[in-house]
Amino acid sequence: MRIGILGIAIESSTFCPHRSSVSDFTVLTGQELLDIYDWARPGHELAEAAEWVPVLRARALPGGALHAEAYAELKADLLARLREAGPLDGVLLDLHGAMSVDGLVDAELDLVTAVREVVGPRAFLSAAMDLHGNVSEGFARTLDLLTCYRTAPHVDTWETRERAARNLVTALRAGTRPVKAWVPVPVLLPGEKTSTRVEPAAALYAAVPGIEARDGVLDAAVWVGYAWADEPRCHAAVVVTGYDADAVRAGARELAEHYWRVRHEFTFVAPTGTLDECVDAALASPARPFLISDSGDNPGAGGADDVAWTLGRLLARDLPSAVCASVTDPDAVAALQEHAVGDDVGVTVGDAFGSGLGQVKLDGRLRFVSPTAAVITVGGLDAVITARRTAFHDPAQFAEVGLDVTAYDIVVTKIGYLEPGLYAIAANWLLALTPGGVDQDLLRLGHHGIRRPTFPFDADMPDPDLEPRIL
Repeated sequence: MRIGILGIAIESSTFCPHRSSVSDFTVLTGQELLDIYDWARPGHELAEAAEWVPVLRARALPGGALHAEAYAELKADLLARLREAGPLDGVLLDLHGAMSVDGLVDAELDLVTAVREVVGPRAFLSAAMDLHGNVSEGFARTLDLLTCYRTAPHVDTWETRERAARNLVTALRAGTRPVKAWVPVPVLLPGEKTSTRVEPAAALYAAVPGIEARDGVLDAAVWVGYAWADEPRCHAAVVVTGYDADAVRAGARELAEHYWRVRHEFTFVAPTGTLDECVDAALASPARPFLISDSGDNPGAGGADDVAWTLGRLLARDLPSAVCASVTDPDAVAALQEHAVGDDVGVTVGDAFGSGLGQVKLDGRLRFVSPTAAVITVGGLDAVITARRTAFHDPAQFAEVGLDVTAYDIVVTKIGYLEPGLYAIAANWLLALTPGGVDQDLLRLGHHGIRRPTFPFDADMPDPDLEPRIL
């Protein structure tokens, strides 16, 4: 069997003024692409089961919607390489599922439709996705198999990709297209309310392997959907795949009904408050380091990373030892290249992409400077400024700008739920409900393109029809 590997993956906030371009993507082809998958290496059973053909994988940090021209360029390159790959029995699509493109309402459907046109109707298509992706009926219908992560934070990303590959090999060996049961669930919640670290998402996702283990079922998956895009496909979804229509229908119905039944129980993964309330709590606590998630402009969820609102609020406080990461402002970083560590400097930062939440003047001492980032100390606060959007979601990323994150009393970073590295070092933690393109308060963002009614936008909506559709 010959199986191609390809994908274009980005999580895109349509409420973010930033626009993503080709330069935001890391593009892998050839052996470099094949080498990232352990199961495609010689000696692994999956490597021996098929010839894995690396086509193209483009992946970017979450951000704003992709420029139409950028998407067209990436897509054209991918399809050209796919044609050059020759006949394929199957394709493994390594996707995110929440890519937005200017002018499209379902970018992943556009991509998989184009892939299907190249490989033909006989090839099997299998997608590995983020659980924060979106699954429209057309998208699910075009694929033969699709699965997603079962943890948030995502500690099973590579396991999911291997599962998608294994499912594809299994289906190709069977020689029969599996049956898919798809259920749209009219719920749209942010990831910070659906973390599998806590209930009710923990129990919901714990039920998935049991459904998958049933006779006649090959895979079961639950998507939360992506809350910061305003498109009809943005909602939760369940897909169960297998060879027994009754079994996949029953499993999909159970998971969808479970999700709907617990919709009112979803709460934030950590205690929340305004930024000032979180800072007050951190100052009053003996826990060190005390972490505060600056959630509204989180670049790891699609924020522009140019919002300086939180930095401005912190500068107005008397902080003993704190770090704020980060604000993207390429002009400010460029200006600081003329200075040396230890110099007194002054720069204005913020609103580089037009978030419209104001700028902040930083007058302090230059602690760190490189072509890509700078750190300015103002009193007890270290402010991190970057030339490119950067998610400071792990202690190692702070170390890259010369900072030991464990040495601070208070760490404020643009993130939602803490990723494992930060979670491990946090003595205490609060989630600040701050403004930005990935604002946790969905109701004030102004969605108008999603399907209605949808919970929580229509909190008192009647029970929906959760009968699975066999695709």
